[in-house]
Amino acid sequence: MTETEKSIVIDASIDDVWEYVRDIRKWAALFPGCSDCVVIDDDNSRWVVKVGAGGLVRTVNALVHVDEWNGPERVNFSYKLEGDPVVGNGCYLATRKGSRQTEVTLQVRVQGSGPMAPMWEALSKPLLPQLAQTFAGRLRAEIEQVGGASAKPLTPPQPAPRVGLIATLRKLWRSIFGSHRTSA
Repeated sequence: MTETEKSIVIDASIDDVWEYVRDIRKWAALFPGCSDCVVIDDDNSRWVVKVGAGGLVRTVNALVHVDEWNGPERVNFSYKLEGDPVVGNGCYLATRKGSRQTEVTLQVRVQGSGPMAPMWEALSKPLLPQLAQTFAGRLRAEIEQVGGASAKPLTPPQPAPRVGLIATLRKLWRSIFGSHRTSA
């Protein structure tokens, strides 16, 4: 299992933050790589997300379920990828820091299963913190812009070391499928 946590402070009241985040479509619009969100009902939606590392880019369909809407302080959610042995869950936590400041903490976990679990977890380990960082920065900027506050400059996510990721993927590939190199 891979997990990450990201906390930010938003220059908006907890009620203003809740007004924004209680719409799952707004979450999807800010999520990196998400090109579509179909709301099935109040608690379920399907997101189309393009994910990738280096030259490996793939479009996945994620079924997102809100397990608990307990606003303005908490939202628990879970998800699974259609056609892939990957599930996960997470939590949105908001804490009032003052009349015009709210601390938001995002927690996300990814878990692969079956023979491809090592690959999914190797891919998600460097990507998950970047996704959380980008999403949190976009959330803060959007809420502060909607609320009229001057948005804080976003700290760009640090790119994952491609050489290390490619080497990890190569090692995983060889451990799963073996090395079939022959000398001429």
